[in-house]
Amino acid sequence: MSNQVSPELPPTGWQTLELSKREITAESVTVLEWVSPNGSPLPAFSAGAHVVVLTPAGWTRRYSLCNPPGETHRYVMAIQREAQGLGGSISMVDSLQPGDTLSVSVPENHFALDDSQAACVLIAGGIGITPILSMAHALHAQGRAFRLLYCTRDAQHTAFKDVLTQAAWAHCVTLHHSANAQRLDVAVWLRALPEQLGMQNTELQVYACGPRSLMQSVREATRHWPAGTVHFEDFGSHTTAQPLPHTDRAFQVVLARQQIQVQVPADQSILQALRAQGHMVPSSCESGTCGVCRVGLLDGQAEHRDFVLDEEEFDTQIMICVSRATTNELVLDL
Repeated sequence: MSNQVSPELPPTGWQTLELSKREITAESVTVLEWVSPNGSPLPAFSAGAHVVVLTPAGWTRRYSLCNPPGETHRYVMAIQREAQGLGGSISMVDSLQPGDTLSVSVPENHFALDDSQAACVLIAGGIGITPILSMAHALHAQGRAFRLLYCTRDAQHTAFKDVLTQAAWAHCVTLHHSANAQRLDVAVWLRALPEQLGMQNTELQVYACGPRSLMQSVREATRHWPAGTVHFEDFGSHTTAQPLPHTDRAFQVVLARQQIQVQVPADQSILQALRAQGHMVPSSCESGTCGVCRVGLLDGQAEHRDFVLDEEEFDTQIMICVSRATTNELVLDL
């Protein structure tokens, strides 16, 4: 969810918003509602969009907008308090009260709904419900068929439970609590949907947001689906997701434009190794799902661990936050 940077002043063009309301929606999750101090309309956003905020702790963090797109009088975001983080979420949850102000970017969207009338499958885990909730509002308003699966530990950890069970589209929602049942078989759940919706897989669009383990299950269950029909996002869940098993080894990257070599230790990502040497590369989710850290791959073979690149891009692109090398050296377009 966040881009870890040194405390700084907000970039030019950001807006100052006022906190109008805060409430607890689930265990360790707080909903914050932001408005313009002078009551003017806020920049419009689309379902799946996010904003970047300058937190009271001085770090920039990006949060998805949860409210129905089309609302220009408020931005609603849900924040999970990360006790083991750098303090950005803690400062948002613990220190902000109604009337406080914050610097916020204009909305951006790298996880937008497609513009067809295809039925949609929405899958969320934990705090991953944040962009998915806005999508559900939008799909209902558009009259598009959809189904929403939300996986949480238990009812106490289910954000927006009242909305999901009382909305006009509540009949489209499946809530699964892992503490009270066996682990959900995503593939089995997905196989039942085309018949329910009266469509084929080729007519469905899947949007998944949540822990990496959940998205891996979705990816495995949809490998046979047509390209471009399955979309992933991961803001906020990567800090607590369990890593996939890998046997990592050290390798070297060459920054072609600068003619610089950087060693990547077995216990660091390419992104971390570059930062340690003072090379700052844009990033956000740092779990291979947002695409911000995409870099051109000029030579060498990569072990791709992201959820962004298509197979035809594997030879020329790499997500340096998660992917590694199968050769001793990678040459990057940096």
